[in-house]
Amino acid sequence: MDVSLPGINGIELVKNLTFQNADQKILVVSRHEESLYAERALRAGAKGYIMKFESCDTFIKAVKKVLSGSIYVSEEISEKLLMNAMSGKKNALETPVDILSDRELEVYELIGKGKSNNAIAEQLHLAVKTIETYRSRIKDKMNFKNSTDLVFHAVKWVENESDI
Repeated sequence: MDVSLPGINGIELVKNLTFQNADQKILVVSRHEESLYAERALRAGAKGYIMKFESCDTFIKAVKKVLSGSIYVSEEISEKLLMNAMSGKKNALETPVDILSDRELEVYELIGKGKSNNAIAEQLHLAVKTIETYRSRIKDKMNFKNSTDLVFHAVKWVENESDI
């Protein structure tokens, strides 16, 4: 499965599927930045995360590892997760977007794609007031001065993500 799916966020789908069956063996195959989404996917219940541009051999290795009941992530992410676990804190090199919750990140991405509060609320099946609350939390967490600053950075982030 991918992080971006038509009509639903892949991370939310992983959560829903593992809630229904905790033994699901889900491998997320995505173009989205591994350093941001792999840990989120694993926390949601996925058993692995691999970038779409990886070689066929790496892809087969990931599938076999997940099917055998193990977890697959790249060496880089594995090391990051181990360092975080050993230190008991987040990596000092994390990006500002890393501090957002899964839902806040989803709202941030939709803001960056030019969606209005009403459109985001409709797409996520939430109240407009809830989206406004998420926007406020994002502004606070990322130290944006105002909504214009939030939109500017969200658009810039989405553009950078699509270059991957």
